[in-house]
Amino acid sequence: MKSVQSSAFNLTRRRIAMALPLLGCVPWASAAPVSGAPQRASRTLMGTQIDIVVDGGEGPATARAIEQAYLEMQRLEGLFSRYQSDSVVSRIGRAAGIQPVPVPPEVMAVLKTAQQMFQFSDGAFDVTVGSLKGWNFEAGHQTVPSPALIARQRELVDGHRLVLDEQAATAYLTRQGMALDLGGIAKLPILEAGMRVLRREGVRNALVNGGGDVLVMGQMQGRPWRVGLRDPLAPQRLLGALSVQGQAVVASSGDYERFFFAQGKREHHILNPRTGYPTAGVHGVSLLARDVAQINGLGAAMMVQGAKAGQMLVARQPGVHALMVAADGTPWYSVGMASALTRTAS
Repeated sequence: MKSVQSSAFNLTRRRIAMALPLLGCVPWASAAPVSGAPQRASRTLMGTQIDIVVDGGEGPATARAIEQAYLEMQRLEGLFSRYQSDSVVSRIGRAAGIQPVPVPPEVMAVLKTAQQMFQFSDGAFDVTVGSLKGWNFEAGHQTVPSPALIARQRELVDGHRLVLDEQAATAYLTRQGMALDLGGIAKLPILEAGMRVLRREGVRNALVNGGGDVLVMGQMQGRPWRVGLRDPLAPQRLLGALSVQGQAVVASSGDYERFFFAQGKREHHILNPRTGYPTAGVHGVSLLARDVAQINGLGAAMMVQGAKAGQMLVARQPGVHALMVAADGTPWYSVGMASALTRTAS
Protein backbone atom coordinates (compact mmCIF):
# COMPACT_ATOMS: atom_id res chain seq x y z
CA MET A 1 0.00 0.00 0.00
CA LYS A 2 1.21 3.48 -0.78
CA SER A 3 0.96 6.30 1.72
CA VAL A 4 -1.30 9.12 0.56
CA GLN A 5 0.18 12.60 0.59
CA SER A 6 -1.99 15.32 -0.92
CA SER A 7 -3.72 18.56 -0.02
CA ALA A 8 -7.07 16.79 0.00
CA PHE A 9 -5.94 13.94 2.22
CA ASN A 10 -2.82 14.86 4.10
CA LEU A 11 -1.29 12.71 6.82
CA THR A 12 1.04 14.43 9.27
CA ARG A 13 2.40 13.74 12.72
CA ARG A 14 1.79 16.07 15.67
CA ARG A 15 1.65 15.73 19.42
CA ILE A 16 -1.72 14.62 20.81
CA ALA A 17 -3.07 17.15 23.31
CA MET A 18 -6.71 16.33 24.10
CA ALA A 19 -8.94 13.26 23.63
CA LEU A 20 -12.67 12.76 23.35
CA PRO A 21 -13.31 9.29 24.84
CA LEU A 22 -15.44 7.50 22.24
CA LEU A 23 -15.76 3.89 21.05
CA GLY A 24 -13.62 2.35 18.33
CA CYS A 25 -11.88 5.41 16.94
CA VAL A 26 -11.27 8.47 19.11
CA PRO A 27 -11.34 12.02 17.70
CA TRP A 28 -8.52 14.20 19.00
CA ALA A 29 -8.23 17.97 18.90
CA SER A 30 -5.11 20.12 19.20
CA ALA A 31 -4.79 22.27 22.30
CA ALA A 32 -3.85 25.77 21.12
CA PRO A 33 -6.94 27.48 19.65
CA VAL A 34 -6.33 30.01 16.92
CA SER A 35 -9.97 31.13 16.59
CA GLY A 36 -13.29 30.76 18.42
CA ALA A 37 -14.08 27.58 20.30
CA PRO A 38 -15.44 24.72 18.17
CA GLN A 39 -19.11 23.82 18.52
CA ARG A 40 -19.84 20.28 19.66
CA ALA A 41 -23.02 18.23 19.83
CA SER A 42 -23.90 14.63 20.68
CA ARG A 43 -27.03 12.60 20.10
CA THR A 44 -27.99 8.95 20.07
CA LEU A 45 -28.81 7.54 16.65
CA MET A 46 -28.43 4.06 15.18
CA GLY A 47 -27.99 2.68 18.67
CA THR A 48 -24.78 4.62 19.28
CA GLN A 49 -23.53 8.09 20.12
CA ILE A 50 -23.16 10.40 17.14
CA ASP A 51 -20.84 13.36 17.75
CA ILE A 52 -20.44 16.42 15.55
CA VAL A 53 -17.62 18.92 15.99
CA VAL A 54 -17.58 22.06 13.84
CA ASP A 55 -14.65 24.47 13.86
CA GLY A 56 -15.18 28.02 12.67
CA GLY A 57 -18.32 29.75 11.43
CA GLU A 58 -20.89 31.87 13.22
CA GLY A 59 -22.63 30.42 16.28
CA PRO A 60 -26.33 30.48 15.24
CA ALA A 61 -25.63 29.43 11.65
CA THR A 62 -23.39 26.58 12.79
CA ALA A 63 -25.96 25.42 15.31
CA ARG A 64 -28.59 25.32 12.56
CA ALA A 65 -26.24 23.36 10.30
CA ILE A 66 -25.63 20.80 13.03
CA GLU A 67 -29.37 20.47 13.67
CA GLN A 68 -30.05 19.92 9.98
CA ALA A 69 -27.31 17.27 9.83
CA TYR A 70 -28.85 15.34 12.72
CA LEU A 71 -32.32 15.57 11.17
CA GLU A 72 -31.03 14.10 7.91
CA MET A 73 -29.23 11.26 9.68
CA GLN A 74 -32.36 10.54 11.72
CA ARG A 75 -34.44 10.44 8.54
CA LEU A 76 -32.09 7.93 6.96
CA GLU A 77 -32.00 5.79 10.10
CA GLY A 78 -35.76 5.46 9.73
CA LEU A 79 -35.26 3.96 6.27
CA PHE A 80 -32.49 1.51 7.14
CA SER A 81 -33.22 0.28 10.67
CA ARG A 82 -34.33 -3.32 11.01
CA TYR A 83 -35.58 -2.47 14.50
CA GLN A 84 -38.23 -0.05 13.23
CA SER A 85 -41.26 -1.92 11.91
CA ASP A 86 -42.13 0.79 9.38
CA SER A 87 -38.63 1.04 7.88
CA VAL A 88 -37.97 0.10 4.27
CA VAL A 89 -35.64 -2.67 5.43
CA SER A 90 -38.37 -4.17 7.64
CA ARG A 91 -40.88 -4.01 4.78
CA ILE A 92 -38.45 -5.87 2.52
CA GLY A 93 -38.19 -8.61 5.14
CA ARG A 94 -41.95 -8.94 5.58
CA ALA A 95 -42.40 -9.23 1.80
CA ALA A 96 -39.63 -11.85 1.41
CA GLY A 97 -40.73 -14.61 -0.94
CA ILE A 98 -43.94 -12.69 -1.70
CA GLN A 99 -43.27 -9.57 -3.74
CA PRO A 100 -40.73 -6.84 -4.50
CA VAL A 101 -40.82 -3.71 -2.36
CA PRO A 102 -40.43 -0.14 -3.67
CA VAL A 103 -37.30 1.49 -2.26
CA PRO A 104 -36.13 5.13 -2.32
CA PRO A 105 -32.84 6.05 -4.04
CA GLU A 106 -30.93 6.23 -0.74
CA VAL A 107 -31.79 2.61 0.07
CA MET A 108 -31.16 1.40 -3.48
CA ALA A 109 -27.67 2.95 -3.40
CA VAL A 110 -26.75 1.15 -0.17
CA LEU A 111 -28.18 -2.17 -1.37
CA LYS A 112 -26.16 -1.86 -4.59
CA THR A 113 -23.04 -1.24 -2.51
CA ALA A 114 -23.89 -4.31 -0.43
CA GLN A 115 -24.15 -6.44 -3.56
CA GLN A 116 -20.84 -5.11 -4.84
CA MET A 117 -19.10 -5.93 -1.54
CA PHE A 118 -20.74 -9.37 -1.56
CA GLN A 119 -19.13 -10.03 -4.94
CA PHE A 120 -15.81 -8.40 -4.05
CA SER A 121 -15.46 -10.45 -0.85
CA ASP A 122 -16.65 -13.75 -2.35
CA GLY A 123 -19.65 -13.71 -0.05
CA ALA A 124 -17.83 -12.81 3.16
CA PHE A 125 -19.95 -9.67 3.42
CA ASP A 126 -23.62 -10.61 3.14
CA VAL A 127 -26.49 -8.40 4.32
CA THR A 128 -28.82 -11.39 4.38
CA VAL A 129 -27.21 -12.38 7.69
CA GLY A 130 -30.29 -10.60 8.99
CA SER A 131 -31.95 -13.98 8.41
CA LEU A 132 -30.06 -15.25 11.49
CA LYS A 133 -32.83 -13.91 13.70
CA GLY A 134 -32.10 -16.22 16.63
CA TRP A 135 -29.15 -14.11 17.73
CA ASN A 136 -29.84 -11.11 19.97
CA PHE A 137 -27.08 -8.81 21.21
CA GLU A 138 -29.27 -6.17 22.84
CA ALA A 139 -28.56 -5.50 26.51
CA GLY A 140 -30.86 -7.53 28.73
CA HIS A 141 -32.05 -9.68 25.83
CA GLN A 142 -28.87 -11.47 24.76
CA THR A 143 -29.65 -14.82 23.17
CA VAL A 144 -27.59 -17.64 21.69
CA PRO A 145 -29.78 -19.70 19.36
CA SER A 146 -29.63 -23.48 19.36
CA PRO A 147 -27.40 -25.16 16.77
CA ALA A 148 -30.51 -26.52 15.09
CA LEU A 149 -32.04 -23.05 14.76
CA ILE A 150 -28.79 -21.64 13.44
CA ALA A 151 -28.63 -24.41 10.84
CA ARG A 152 -32.21 -23.72 9.69
CA GLN A 153 -31.74 -19.97 9.49
CA ARG A 154 -28.32 -20.32 7.89
CA GLU A 155 -30.05 -21.87 4.86
CA LEU A 156 -31.75 -18.49 4.31
CA VAL A 157 -28.47 -16.57 4.20
CA ASP A 158 -27.67 -16.07 0.53
CA GLY A 159 -26.76 -12.73 -0.97
CA HIS A 160 -27.61 -14.02 -4.44
CA ARG A 161 -31.27 -14.02 -3.39
CA LEU A 162 -31.36 -10.25 -2.96
CA VAL A 163 -32.77 -9.05 -6.28
CA LEU A 164 -32.58 -5.37 -7.17
CA ASP A 165 -34.50 -3.82 -10.05
CA GLU A 166 -33.10 -0.32 -10.54
CA GLN A 167 -35.54 0.54 -13.31
CA ALA A 168 -38.56 -0.39 -11.17
CA ALA A 169 -36.81 0.87 -8.00
CA THR A 170 -37.60 -2.32 -6.07
CA ALA A 171 -35.79 -4.80 -3.83
CA TYR A 172 -36.83 -8.41 -3.33
CA LEU A 173 -35.70 -11.27 -1.08
CA THR A 174 -36.73 -14.41 -2.91
CA ARG A 175 -37.35 -16.76 0.05
CA GLN A 176 -39.80 -16.35 2.88
CA GLY A 177 -38.08 -15.95 6.23
CA MET A 178 -35.15 -14.01 4.80
CA ALA A 179 -34.24 -10.62 6.25
CA LEU A 180 -31.66 -7.88 5.81
CA ASP A 181 -29.20 -6.45 8.31
CA LEU A 182 -27.61 -3.30 6.93
CA GLY A 183 -25.77 -2.49 10.15
CA GLY A 184 -22.42 -3.18 8.51
CA ILE A 185 -22.96 -0.97 5.49
CA ALA A 186 -25.58 1.72 6.19
CA LYS A 187 -23.90 3.64 9.02
CA LEU A 188 -21.11 5.19 6.97
CA PRO A 189 -23.45 6.51 4.26
CA ILE A 190 -25.69 7.95 6.98
CA LEU A 191 -22.74 9.74 8.59
CA GLU A 192 -21.62 10.86 5.14
CA ALA A 193 -25.08 12.34 4.53
CA GLY A 194 -24.75 14.32 7.76
CA MET A 195 -21.39 15.64 6.63
CA ARG A 196 -22.88 16.52 3.25
CA VAL A 197 -25.54 18.63 4.98
CA LEU A 198 -22.87 20.47 6.96
CA ARG A 199 -20.99 21.22 3.75
CA ARG A 200 -24.17 22.40 2.04
CA GLU A 201 -24.83 24.75 4.95
CA GLY A 202 -21.43 26.37 4.54
CA VAL A 203 -19.40 24.45 7.12
CA ARG A 204 -15.79 23.94 6.02
CA ASN A 205 -14.18 22.24 9.03
CA ALA A 206 -16.01 19.40 10.75
CA LEU A 207 -15.79 15.94 12.28
CA VAL A 208 -18.65 13.43 12.47
CA ASN A 209 -18.08 10.43 14.71
CA GLY A 210 -20.46 7.52 15.01
CA GLY A 211 -19.41 4.75 17.37
CA GLY A 212 -15.95 4.25 15.92
CA ASP A 213 -16.50 5.53 12.38
CA VAL A 214 -15.06 9.00 11.87
CA LEU A 215 -15.46 11.36 8.90
CA VAL A 216 -13.56 14.64 8.69
CA MET A 217 -13.33 17.63 6.41
CA GLY A 218 -10.98 20.57 6.64
CA GLN A 219 -8.99 21.07 9.82
CA MET A 220 -9.36 21.60 13.55
CA GLN A 221 -8.04 24.97 14.75
CA GLY A 222 -5.72 25.17 11.74
CA ARG A 223 -4.25 21.71 12.33
CA PRO A 224 -5.10 18.18 11.21
CA TRP A 225 -7.77 16.26 13.07
CA ARG A 226 -6.40 13.50 15.29
CA VAL A 227 -8.03 10.08 15.38
CA GLY A 228 -6.84 7.43 17.80
CA LEU A 229 -7.10 3.73 17.00
CA ARG A 230 -8.08 1.49 19.88
CA ASP A 231 -6.51 -1.86 20.68
CA PRO A 232 -9.36 -4.40 20.25
CA LEU A 233 -7.78 -6.60 22.92
CA ALA A 234 -7.77 -3.69 25.40
CA PRO A 235 -10.19 -1.03 24.08
CA GLN A 236 -9.20 1.41 26.82
CA ARG A 237 -5.72 1.54 25.26
CA LEU A 238 -4.67 3.15 21.98
CA LEU A 239 -2.40 1.50 19.44
CA GLY A 240 -1.68 4.88 17.89
CA ALA A 241 -3.14 7.98 16.29
CA LEU A 242 -3.72 9.31 12.78
CA SER A 243 -3.55 12.92 11.62
CA VAL A 244 -6.08 13.58 8.87
CA GLN A 245 -7.31 16.71 7.13
CA GLY A 246 -9.18 17.76 4.01
CA GLN A 247 -11.46 14.78 3.39
CA ALA A 248 -10.97 11.45 5.11
CA VAL A 249 -12.77 8.56 6.75
CA VAL A 250 -11.51 6.22 9.48
CA ALA A 251 -13.68 3.18 10.18
CA SER A 252 -13.25 0.43 12.76
CA SER A 253 -14.85 -2.96 13.24
CA GLY A 254 -14.18 -5.29 16.14
CA ASP A 255 -15.42 -8.06 18.37
CA TYR A 256 -15.18 -5.70 21.37
CA GLU A 257 -18.03 -3.41 20.28
CA ARG A 258 -21.12 -5.49 21.14
CA PHE A 259 -20.67 -8.79 22.91
CA PHE A 260 -21.73 -10.92 25.85
CA PHE A 261 -20.61 -14.10 27.56
CA ALA A 262 -22.64 -17.28 27.40
CA GLN A 263 -21.46 -20.45 29.13
CA GLY A 264 -18.01 -18.94 29.41
CA LYS A 265 -17.78 -18.12 25.70
CA ARG A 266 -17.57 -14.62 24.27
CA GLU A 267 -20.22 -14.00 21.61
CA HIS A 268 -20.00 -10.85 19.47
CA HIS A 269 -22.28 -9.22 16.91
CA ILE A 270 -20.34 -9.68 13.66
CA LEU A 271 -21.75 -12.90 12.26
CA ASN A 272 -20.09 -15.11 9.68
CA PRO A 273 -22.63 -15.72 6.89
CA ARG A 274 -20.93 -19.00 6.06
CA THR A 275 -21.30 -20.52 9.53
CA GLY A 276 -24.08 -18.59 11.24
CA TYR A 277 -21.81 -17.94 14.24
CA PRO A 278 -19.72 -14.91 15.28
CA THR A 279 -16.50 -14.46 13.34
CA ALA A 280 -13.22 -15.87 14.62
CA GLY A 281 -9.63 -15.20 13.61
CA VAL A 282 -9.59 -11.39 13.69
CA HIS A 283 -10.27 -9.25 16.76
CA GLY A 284 -10.48 -5.89 15.04
CA VAL A 285 -9.89 -3.85 11.90
CA SER A 286 -9.29 -0.13 11.37
CA LEU A 287 -9.38 1.35 7.89
CA LEU A 288 -8.26 4.73 6.53
CA ALA A 289 -9.32 6.14 3.18
CA ARG A 290 -10.39 9.33 1.47
CA ASP A 291 -13.93 8.23 0.59
CA VAL A 292 -16.60 6.15 2.28
CA ALA A 293 -17.14 4.14 -0.90
CA GLN A 294 -13.61 2.75 -0.70
CA ILE A 295 -14.13 0.99 2.62
CA ASN A 296 -17.85 0.57 3.22
CA GLY A 297 -18.45 -3.02 4.35
CA LEU A 298 -14.77 -3.91 4.01
CA GLY A 299 -14.04 -4.17 7.74
CA ALA A 300 -16.79 -6.73 8.33
CA ALA A 301 -15.65 -8.70 5.29
CA MET A 302 -12.12 -8.83 6.69
CA MET A 303 -13.43 -10.02 10.06
CA VAL A 304 -15.16 -12.89 8.25
CA GLN A 305 -12.32 -13.76 5.89
CA GLY A 306 -9.62 -13.93 8.52
CA ALA A 307 -6.17 -12.39 8.74
CA LYS A 308 -4.48 -13.65 5.56
CA ALA A 309 -7.47 -13.30 3.26
CA GLY A 310 -8.25 -9.94 4.86
CA GLN A 311 -4.82 -8.65 3.89
CA MET A 312 -5.52 -9.69 0.30
CA LEU A 313 -8.81 -7.77 0.29
CA VAL A 314 -6.98 -4.61 1.34
CA ALA A 315 -4.33 -5.13 -1.34
CA ARG A 316 -7.12 -5.10 -3.94
CA GLN A 317 -8.45 -1.72 -2.77
CA PRO A 318 -6.19 1.14 -3.93
CA GLY A 319 -5.93 4.04 -1.51
CA VAL A 320 -7.09 2.01 1.51
CA HIS A 321 -4.81 1.65 4.53
CA ALA A 322 -5.48 -0.94 7.22
CA LEU A 323 -4.62 -2.07 10.72
CA MET A 324 -5.78 -5.57 11.64
CA VAL A 325 -5.32 -7.44 14.92
CA ALA A 326 -5.40 -11.22 14.55
CA ALA A 327 -6.80 -13.74 17.01
CA ASP A 328 -3.39 -14.25 18.61
CA GLY A 329 -3.07 -10.51 19.22
CA THR A 330 -0.58 -9.89 16.43
CA PRO A 331 -1.18 -6.55 14.68
CA TRP A 332 -0.75 -6.22 10.93
CA TYR A 333 -0.26 -2.84 9.27
CA SER A 334 -0.52 -2.16 5.56
CA VAL A 335 2.38 -0.10 4.26
CA GLY A 336 0.25 3.03 4.11
CA MET A 337 -1.11 2.55 7.64
CA ALA A 338 2.35 1.89 9.05
CA SER A 339 3.48 5.18 7.53
CA ALA A 340 0.44 7.18 8.65
CA LEU A 341 0.04 5.91 12.22
CA THR A 342 1.90 7.51 15.08
CA ARG A 343 2.14 4.58 17.47
CA THR A 344 1.86 4.87 21.22
CA ALA A 345 4.73 3.83 23.45
CA SER A 346 4.52 0.21 24.59
